[in-house]
Amino acid sequence: MFYHIKELQYKAKPERPDPIFARQLQEILGGQFGEISVALQYLFQGWNTRGDGKYKDLLMDTGAEELAHIEMLATMIARLLDGAPVGDLEVAAKDPVIGAILGGMNPQHAIVSGLGAMPADSVGNKWSADYIIASGNLLADFRANLNSESQGRLQAVRLYEATTDRGVKDMLSWLIARDTMHQNQWLAAIYELECKENVVVPSTFPRELEKREVSHVLFNYSRGNESATGRWANGPSIDGEGVFQYVENPQPFGKKPILKPAPPYIHDTLPAVLRDQEIPPSLK
Repeated sequence: MFYHIKELQYKAKPERPDPIFARQLQEILGGQFGEISVALQYLFQGWNTRGDGKYKDLLMDTGAEELAHIEMLATMIARLLDGAPVGDLEVAAKDPVIGAILGGMNPQHAIVSGLGAMPADSVGNKWSADYIIASGNLLADFRANLNSESQGRLQAVRLYEATTDRGVKDMLSWLIARDTMHQNQWLAAIYELECKENVVVPSTFPRELEKREVSHVLFNYSRGNESATGRWANGPSIDGEGVFQYVENPQPFGKKPILKPAPPYIHDTLPAVLRDQEIPPSLK
């Protein structure tokens, strides 16, 4: 069960309206790595966790906090849109300042959302549930969470650098700090699960079902061999299951594929044509 507290988790008030920056701020609200994505990702991971415990509680704690961040960003975007020009745009655009605003403002903020935030990114793409990951394997999911927080924090920092508004910077500074915590907590959970399950690769099926001879081999499939100097190419593997090997000139493991001709009713190009051979008269 959820309930709503009317106060914001943190302040979300700009110094002045800025419809252009409102559009940019949409990215960390409704973009791939925005707050809508992480909120629903963590909540679905929590709801899908079979059984109670600290990992489910952590997911629900964080998912609920991300809902608070959605509200903060929606509030900030609405305040940045205060006073945006929505009247006779042709007349308004004669003013060079207003014209510049109209050129950078998302028109859907006026036409669709009534000067409010939208579940969309900074170029108007609607938020998609395809962005979220909830597999039921917590080690795999926590690694996805770490990436989501890393990308989201990077975008928030870039937005921080793009504005001079002290109110916006103040809110972004809070969100950046929370992204730092969330990255640390997912890393801590990852390390703990790795130790408890004694795995680095998330356990899915018995390891003997793998082609173990290539489980810890780096194939050099690009020009140069600089990758041979990395930790991933020499010494014991990180999962403790083998030793890293480096193959500088890998050879194919399979033969050249030769497919059987399709039946005539499929009307594929004839194999003889593909081989640049003369087509028998009977087939013409």
